[in-house]
Amino acid sequence: MSALPQVEDRPEIVKKITLRLLPFLGLLYLIAYIDRQNVSYAKLQMVGDLGLSEYAYGLGASLFFIGYFLFEVPSNLILQKVGPRIWFARIMISWGIVTVALAFTTNATMFYILRFLLGAFEAGFFPGVLYLLTIWFPTSYRARMVGGFMFYSAIANAIGAPLGGVLLDLDGLMGLRGWQWVFIATGIPALLAAVVTFFYLPDTVAKAKFLTEAEKDWLTRTLTSEDQRDARTLHHNPLQALFDRRVLVLALWYVSLPLGAYGISYWLPTIVKGFGVSNTVNGLINIIPWVLVAAALWIVPKLAARSQSTVRYIAGPALIGALCLLASVYVPGNALKFAFICLGAAGVFSAQPVFWSLPSRFLTGASAAAGLAVINSIGNLGGFVAQNIVPLIADRTGSVEAPMLFVAGCVLVAAITIYPVFRFVKRPL
Repeated sequence: MSALPQVEDRPEIVKKITLRLLPFLGLLYLIAYIDRQNVSYAKLQMVGDLGLSEYAYGLGASLFFIGYFLFEVPSNLILQKVGPRIWFARIMISWGIVTVALAFTTNATMFYILRFLLGAFEAGFFPGVLYLLTIWFPTSYRARMVGGFMFYSAIANAIGAPLGGVLLDLDGLMGLRGWQWVFIATGIPALLAAVVTFFYLPDTVAKAKFLTEAEKDWLTRTLTSEDQRDARTLHHNPLQALFDRRVLVLALWYVSLPLGAYGISYWLPTIVKGFGVSNTVNGLINIIPWVLVAAALWIVPKLAARSQSTVRYIAGPALIGALCLLASVYVPGNALKFAFICLGAAGVFSAQPVFWSLPSRFLTGASAAAGLAVINSIGNLGGFVAQNIVPLIADRTGSVEAPMLFVAGCVLVAAITIYPVFRFVKRPL
């Protein structure tokens, strides 16, 4: 087999694409992540108002992931057909409406239905962006791009933390409870961003007015050359990706990371509240872990891009995350417990962008769109598990630290098993 011609690296073109797309996509993810996580702050008042136990509230919050699971693959396949501009705008309009509607929840059943709908309407956004990155960036840049994109999830948590506390303290303004203001104030930005998305986001490389014809040609040749060089799979029917054994193994492995991430972010406000602080101070304290997460999301993918061993930058952060979460249960004093949780969060989150560079190494086109959606939809069931098991353990034990043992154990399993998983997915079909 003759060697394929090499296409020279053009970092100035990649930088141009990065500046055009990544901050904007990151801003959309910031809005989405705040809308997804606002329940952790609304919970501090909403549980009492609706008369729910911790477990019942966790069930309602977690129904988001069931809606996400059921609709994510169809959503990503539609996006691949109609283009991100229209489809992302549709996603944001629908999730914005549902988020605002959550402010007017009157009972548990309504809360359950709206959380399920939020997951169904938002489904496809995160894997849609991952697919978008595969058609805009060469392989060697993707982990850094995913890390840069996920960086905004940490910013979202850092912003959402004080914002959630401040909004809760608006309790009584205009006759509304604080938790109602949390949903209203976080839902409206999604509606505004939908309009901007429709006019700003290019559907394809060919339609990108910000690139010259020569730049478009270089990007197309580079991506085509990589697909041929790596013998990436393009199934005749994209739904075949649902049964690709490499996709399914990655999906099952990935469950542990969202479980750890959502277990931490869902439970942190409750842990900090146990320090005896006000809602506003709670929010301000919760900025700290997400600053560390943001730094880790920026640094780890850069180190991975320079390394010959990608997998160590998945296993290492996951192992550090698991050990820090485990230590947080046993160390004395609130300050030390909080410090270890912060470090644990940085480890769990920073393993993810490097992981997301793996599927596009063996999938391309519509198969990549479907495969990424499958991995994310199954993996995000970890969020469903976290938001049910974490409060259940807390209810049964009466301890706010005990749930971290379960979360730490799941992340530890992920750290230990990534090496055999990596070897398995490298095998050709």
